[in-house]
Amino acid sequence: MATITFVRHGITDHNVEKRAQGHTQNPLNETGRAQAALVAKRLAGTEWDVFVSSDLRRARETSELISAAIGKSVDFYDRRLREMDRGKIADTTESERIERWGVDWRQLDMEQETHESMRARGVSFVEEVSSRFAGKRILVVTHGYFLGQTLKALMQDESTGNELRNTSVTTIERRDGRWNYLLYDCVRHLSGE
Repeated sequence: MATITFVRHGITDHNVEKRAQGHTQNPLNETGRAQAALVAKRLAGTEWDVFVSSDLRRARETSELISAAIGKSVDFYDRRLREMDRGKIADTTESERIERWGVDWRQLDMEQETHESMRARGVSFVEEVSSRFAGKRILVVTHGYFLGQTLKALMQDESTGNELRNTSVTTIERRDGRWNYLLYDCVRHLSGE
């Protein structure tokens, strides 16, 4: 039985501006780097057997700060952990989308990834690493919307996985043939609790 701890990357200017990030390679902002340093300090108190990260810059930067604190390099970067592919709307805000494509832009084919595709790659990742590293503590740095969709699929619960906060910590464990939360969207490291 594997235990998987997911960390959402630190905040970016794109998050603040409500700009669709998708597969863009935008960096953490100053606040995001501070958040990542705090979650890194929190995670340093645990022994991690396997460390995996999304390959997108904001996740890589978060994982680099964590790596320095926990004394363990990222074992591998996995493209399946990337955020939802936003297609044509990547790097735009709602007002920019309306200006470019009109108020009904959602009715157009914007070449965005489907929820089903995102959930499938998330479940594929979880099933593979939990089998490959059975009995290990796995640390994963990823993205909020992707993680939320993955959790909805794993838990078979549409009420879960909504609006996960930057650098939140979520731990899941498979027991009796089903995934369960041990910790969910926890950001106590940001408040000093």
